[in-house]
Amino acid sequence: MNDLCDLLGIRHPIVLAPFGGLSSIPLTAAVSSGGGLGSYGLYGYDGARIAQTTDALRAATSAPFALNIWLPTGDEVEPAPEHEGYAAALRAFYDEVGMAPPERPERYLPPLDEQLDAIWAASPAVLSVVFGVPSAAVVEQAHRRGIRVLGTATTVAEARALAAGGVDAVVATGMEAAGHRVSFLRPAEDSLVGLMSLLPQVVDAVDVPVIAAGGIADRRGVAAAFALGAAGVQVGTSFLAAAESAANEAHRVAIRSTPADASVLTRAMSGRLARGARNCAVAEIEASGAIAPFPAQNWLTGRFRAVAGERGMGELQSLWLGQSAPLARGGTAHDVLAELVAGVPG
Repeated sequence: MNDLCDLLGIRHPIVLAPFGGLSSIPLTAAVSSGGGLGSYGLYGYDGARIAQTTDALRAATSAPFALNIWLPTGDEVEPAPEHEGYAAALRAFYDEVGMAPPERPERYLPPLDEQLDAIWAASPAVLSVVFGVPSAAVVEQAHRRGIRVLGTATTVAEARALAAGGVDAVVATGMEAAGHRVSFLRPAEDSLVGLMSLLPQVVDAVDVPVIAAGGIADRRGVAAAFALGAAGVQVGTSFLAAAESAANEAHRVAIRSTPADASVLTRAMSGRLARGARNCAVAEIEASGAIAPFPAQNWLTGRFRAVAGERGMGELQSLWLGQSAPLARGGTAHDVLAELVAGVPG
């Protein structure tokens, strides 16, 4: 067992990436029960939903799991005063799924304090955060409850800031990774470092275990990460292709068919930079130039994306995937985990 396994109470140094909007109880539980660290993304969840989710996770597995939250960066607009105009710019997509443009909500996201109160009550083994350094009070509250804290960095400077802030381990995420670029010290566009360069520099810069993320899809990527000094790996796209994932068939097709040079970084769907497949919605929103600030854009597109997802309309979904998507083999979570574990040094 390595230091990371000791720290997190797991058998294998493999972490399931938390998916905002795509996490599932079966996948998280399967990875945890298999000896890795299952993670569940709580983006947009209020306190009651967090309590329900953790109850369901504990009913599905007795193994440790992580809950993930997005920290406020200070540039969020709640709610956007130009809501109606931004909603009107998306009318064609609402029409396509047969719904009217939504009215401005009272809020786009639940307060961080509400989420944290629910997390303290649930007391998961691990709290993972993105988009910033958790406050000293959050770290202290977590540690007082025996909860380990993981922070996520896209640059060496962010990794240093997280380590100085008291996190127990740093996830170094390269620009190859699926989903949102979780940069917080500089704009995401100015923080695009590939994992091969980022990982060894982060390992050299901090004195806590480093978990490698971005472009790792099979045993070869795992072995490479450990050769560069990682204590563990975090994997997203390969698990999204697993049977227990919440991804629908349109998303799975995108994972199988999008080559490394065809995934794109875009603000179209959420207002923040994220990597996924380029579909009609991404192309048309980018062409329009009418992209609301986060979290307004994410909430507005989320209304038609939810319906599109239920109907398998891939051209209107957020098809998050990383540059190693063609390496994803599918199968069950057990199959994916076994493939990844095969790359861990003996």
